Amino acid sequence: MHSFRNDYSEGCHPNIIKALLDTNLEQQEGYGDDQYCQEAKELIKLKIKNQNADIHFVSAGTQANLIVISSILKPFESVISASTGHINVHETGAIEATGHKIETIFSEDGKLNPELIQSILEKFEDHHMTKPKLVYISNSTEVGTFYSKIELVNLSAFCKKNNLYLFMDGARLGSALCASINDLAFSDLSALTDVFYIGGTKNGALLGEAIIINNNNLKEDFKFHLKQRGALLSKGRLLGIQFRELFKENLYLDLASQANSMASILSSEIKNLGFEFLSESKTNQIFPILPNSIITELSKDFGFYVWKKIDNKNAAIRLVTSWATKKEVVEKFINTLKTIQP
Repeated sequence: MHSFRNDYSEGCHPNIIKALLDTNLEQQEGYGDDQYCQEAKELIKLKIKNQNADIHFVSAGTQANLIVISSILKPFESVISASTGHINVHETGAIEATGHKIETIFSEDGKLNPELIQSILEKFEDHHMTKPKLVYISNSTEVGTFYSKIELVNLSAFCKKNNLYLFMDGARLGSALCASINDLAFSDLSALTDVFYIGGTKNGALLGEAIIINNNNLKEDFKFHLKQRGALLSKGRLLGIQFRELFKENLYLDLASQANSMASILSSEIKNLGFEFLSESKTNQIFPILPNSIITELSKDFGFYVWKKIDNKNAAIRLVTSWATKKEVVEKFINTLKTIQP
């Protein structure tokens, strides 16, 4: 059975395994002060075109979200998120556990815009309520959509005008940047957000995310937050080596392009069979709507999540491709779907 449940079922790209083996017996400084973390940071700074950025490596996306948000907000401040946002749905109340409320907004495509955020801000009148201070967005989103440059420019300008921080969850950033009609570059993210992170776990690394702090006001004492939350690894070299491999050439984007291309084949073939989709996705997550009878048959040979009930006879499933998804597996899925159509 092949799994389309997520993009981290495989281990990591062979280049990373080789680099870890080649450097295994070297002695390096701990807690991210090693040679490889420094090299990885310099490579990322070149990619984002921001030598002034502070870069910190952590092990996972939930950890990144928790530490960034809790480090920024005062106890009475809250974070604005789409209702589908990862921090709201799939992080076990991690943000609320730090004492910060998540103010959610329904968004059909999983993205936020100034109009939606304004509708939230108007509800908070005085000190008897929380004070929204940070806007959380994902790129790509939890429903496979992604932000265009003009959307992010407008969102950034709105946040600055309203004294809000803008934080981008980049767990699947590679997939967003490699979408067929994407016009955002790494340098745009550095210029338009206060903080964002580059996801490695879901794009070819064993584990790891790179937090990029662009706003000078948010840099001081960040390492204290990392240590307090258990994120400052004594063997930080393990993260540095991986990001050095991902960014020393173009491997990071190459792997994301591979994942997207496999999802594109799936999406095109499923559309050709006459099925509709929950959202219009150009990334590595797609959400076809299928009859329950077909879903039952497909689940005998493939792993995936039933994402949303549409009605008593149909549901949307989520199919996720990875950097390691092979074309023959995609073709097998399509051929299987063709044979079980009603």
